[in-house]
Amino acid sequence: MTAGVTAGAVLEPFRARLLARINATVHGGDLHLERYDRPAGDPGLFGPDSMVWRVHGHPAGMLVGGFAALLLQSLHPLAMAAVSAHSDFRTDPTGRLNRTARFVTTTTLGSTPAAEQAIAAVRRIHPQVRGTAPDGRPYRADDPELLTWVHTAEVRCFLTGYQVYAATPLTPAECDRYLAEATRVAERLGAAGVPASRAEVSAYLARLRPELRVTAPALEVLQLLRRFGRSRRERFAVRLLTNAALALLPAWARAELGVRRPWPVRSCWDRPLARAGGRLLVWACGPSEIRRAALARATADAGSY
Repeated sequence: MTAGVTAGAVLEPFRARLLARINATVHGGDLHLERYDRPAGDPGLFGPDSMVWRVHGHPAGMLVGGFAALLLQSLHPLAMAAVSAHSDFRTDPTGRLNRTARFVTTTTLGSTPAAEQAIAAVRRIHPQVRGTAPDGRPYRADDPELLTWVHTAEVRCFLTGYQVYAATPLTPAECDRYLAEATRVAERLGAAGVPASRAEVSAYLARLRPELRVTAPALEVLQLLRRFGRSRRERFAVRLLTNAALALLPAWARAELGVRRPWPVRSCWDRPLARAGGRLLVWACGPSEIRRAALARATADAGSY
């Protein structure tokens, strides 16, 4: 038996435990592979050659980018008013993480019927989420402009996370292709005028900048992320991810949130720690069961099963 095989055998139980913990925290334990492994020949909304599969398949980029997206989204007062009044993020943050991860994973890798069902379920809920923000303005979760904001903040952060943590970042053309592909989900949800390139995202954020500001619920989100975790080890990991996520935000967003982490701290401490944690995450996840099932489905002959 070689040293490599011995090391692999010794580390495998640790990897399996870590993977089980990650799946339980992110996906809720049950991966629901039936959403991904059939029907044969169905590429889903994107397919294996898409930039969406590539970006959304990187565990570290998606986790750090997802945390950054929550923080950036929270700076829209109407979007945050809806979350504050109608979400259970305070009482069940893990459940909210599970539902968000499940939606992104299903629409990315799921079969076409599974993706469309996930989108339809969200569209049924959105009309019920309405009210009045503290500043007196009405909000509706099915407002096309709010949907565009939530989507754009999300994909901007997912892409930034990938570019920072992936071994081979996307080219400028591939970045634009990712953003254009990702509009398919946003438009199916009811968003309008969705930015489809880096230039369009930059212009969109510049246009919305005067409307974006911190509110008390936005600060709650930041504090929740900093305290989240059921054990000391989990709290340390989430704090590491949160600090790394803050580094992905535009400088004006960090300033709005009152974050004072100097550039040397972000570049010499937060990012190296997150990269080390990201490599551990990628190693633990290995070839994802979900991705394997989706790839087998998408590349199978339609008559093979």
